[in-house]
Amino acid sequence: MKTYSRFTTSYRVRPDDIDMFQHVHNSKYFDYVLAARYDQMRDCYGVTMEDFMDAGYGWVVRTAHVDYKRALVMGQEFTVETGITTMNSKGCRVSFEIKIKETNKLACDGWFDYVLIDIKTGKSTMVTQKMIDQFSI
Repeated sequence: MKTYSRFTTSYRVRPDDIDMFQHVHNSKYFDYVLAARYDQMRDCYGVTMEDFMDAGYGWVVRTAHVDYKRALVMGQEFTVETGITTMNSKGCRVSFEIKIKETNKLACDGWFDYVLIDIKTGKSTMVTQKMIDQFSI
């Protein structure tokens, strides 16, 4: 089984992330992972989402799983670590961990299954060897 690199990006909880229970709303954790992958594609893999779109491709979430451990709260700094777990002919699985910076405790973890699509048709398409090489660092 191939091993892929993992990358970490830091963020801070913003006021608009907070729900009526005074902690981060569950949907925001998805946003944090998607933002981290967007930044990490550019900063770590050297390829941007815009590059994929210009080539006629897009990555869409097929399935997402999040296991919540503890809440993030207003102003708290946290890290999002992500990495490809597996790649196949139609997409990849990306696992993640969100940790509270101050304590290094896990706020949540999980995975996303992404499918590569042809933007013009909206249908899945084959992952190219060039893409596999770009993400195999």
